[in-house]
This record gives sequence, C-alpha cells and structure tokens, in this order.
Amino acid sequence: MYENNNKKNLNVFLAQPRGFCAGVERAIQIVEKSLEKYGAPVYVRHEIVHNTNVVNDLKIKGAVFVEELDEIPKTNQPIIFSAHGVPKSVPENAKSRNLFQIDATCPLVSKVHIEAEKLYKNGFEIILIGHHGHPEVIGTTGQLPHGKINLIETIKDAELYKAKNPNKLAYITQTTLSVDDTEEIVRCLKKRYPSITAPHKEDICYATTNRQNVVKKLSSHVDALFVVGSKNSSNSQRLVEVGIKSGCKKSYLIEDENEIKWSVIKNIENLAITAGASAPEKIVQKIIETLSNEFNVNLEFYNHINEDVFFKLPVEFNE
Repeated sequence: MYENNNKKNLNVFLAQPRGFCAGVERAIQIVEKSLEKYGAPVYVRHEIVHNTNVVNDLKIKGAVFVEELDEIPKTNQPIIFSAHGVPKSVPENAKSRNLFQIDATCPLVSKVHIEAEKLYKNGFEIILIGHHGHPEVIGTTGQLPHGKINLIETIKDAELYKAKNPNKLAYITQTTLSVDDTEEIVRCLKKRYPSITAPHKEDICYATTNRQNVVKKLSSHVDALFVVGSKNSSNSQRLVEVGIKSGCKKSYLIEDENEIKWSVIKNIENLAITAGASAPEKIVQKIIETLSNEFNVNLEFYNHINEDVFFKLPVEFNE
C-alpha cells in the first residue's frame, strides 16, 4: 500500500498469469542470443512478437525488422522468422538465396502446421478458424497449396459454410482466439457436420486460455480493466473482449503508462490489470508505479493458475 492522506484509494487487482508466454519468451531469446552470438545486424521477418515496446528494445540492440525477405541485402547474418510462423514459401525463398535462417515460430503454432499437413495428406477438407490477414493465419494457410484451407472467422461464416466433403471434414484454429467465440463456432460446425474431425489437442494455446479465464473471474469484481498490450496483438484484443463480455464494460487496451485512462479511473474503487502474452512485465510495473503517484494503491494479486511451460531454443543455440 502506497499511502498518502491527500490521495484517493484505488484497489488494483493484478491478474496472474499475465504477460509473456513460453513461445514469446523463446522468440525474444532467439533474437537476443542471435545478437550475442553473431553480432548486429540480425534481421527479423515481421515483428518477432506483436508488441511495440519489445520491438523497439530489440531495434536498439541491433535487430532490423522487415516484412519481406527482398528487403534484406545479401548477407551472412541470421534471418529470424517471427513467433507467428511463416508460409512454406518463405524458408524456401531464404534457402534459394542462401540466407542463414533461424525459425522462432512458437512450437504451439508449429503443432497446428503439422496438423494441417497430416489432414491434407489424409484427404481431409480443412477449415481454419481464425482472423483474416493475421500473420499466424497467413503462415498456417501457407503450409498447403493455395485454396486447400478454408478460413472461417465468425459464427455467420460457420452457418453459411458449404462443405464439399462432409464426411471427411476437419477444423483447426488460430492459437490466440477467444475461447468462448471459438467454442460457439465449433458447436455450429458440429451441429451442421456431426462427423467433423477436431484437433487431437486444443489448438488455442494454454496462455491464451489461462489469461482469458482469469479475466472472466476478475471482471465481475472490478469497475474497470486495463489490458496491457499493443493494438496488433490478437490475444490482447481478445482479453478486452472477454472483459466486456464478462461484465466489465470499462475494459481497455493500453500500450503503456502513457495511455492510462485517467478519466475512467478517477471515479472508481477497483481496477484490474492484466497483460497480453507479448506484453513485458516491466510495462505493467511502470503502470502501477504511475498509478501510485496519483492514488493510494492497494495492490492485490489475483491468482488463477501457475504456468510452468518451457520451450527449448533451436539447435543453433545448443551449448
């Protein structure tokens, strides 16, 4: 409790778990260790993870971010593929140019890629539940020939979908979706196509699920919710939606302490804070510090589940 008699009290409930997941930790480590091992510059195709603060920190250290490989000059330096995964054409292109490539794709995204390939080889018609234009969706659809994966974004898409092969139909999903929205779409597909094949293990990742579950529990106890994350972060955007649907209408996505909604919190007593899977903990702490300058902050930890997931680094970094 930071106490000052002239300040208003504010109860801040800090969601646990929040922030970095194992896939994000691994991807950032890959860039940092590449810089240590090979020196700057290290090239990264697309933002390594969707967070402005993370990307800017890595730029300062010597990472160069590009959207396409043709932006990279002839070089012996590493080219790193982001945590979201890439279409097969990207590593093929890198190989044809003799570029030194390192894959930072999250292992849980790679699992979806492997799933898609197995389904295709076994003759399934494949539905991907996901968001059009998201890098992960582009990467997953790019594992197979064009048109072999059919994207469904909404419940309406599911209601209108016409399967060409109803008896051999399967679905996979983007890893960062709303759990509840995805379940609704899946229920619709199963009702229309009872024999549809589901993933052997849930595609939505453990971190997305855990962060959404703690927000569901917290939302009914607080007056407002801040989700720390960048606007292009799918899992962070979903946390805001979950907050609103769970009863906390004042749920907002904020990049950092500069985006604190002072007009919202000046008249409330209970604020929840969580962070998307690509948002650094140092930003959360900076927000709490900034709030404590204006309020007597009573900090409480709201623990849902402990995470102990760890992903190994690629072979390039085996000691």
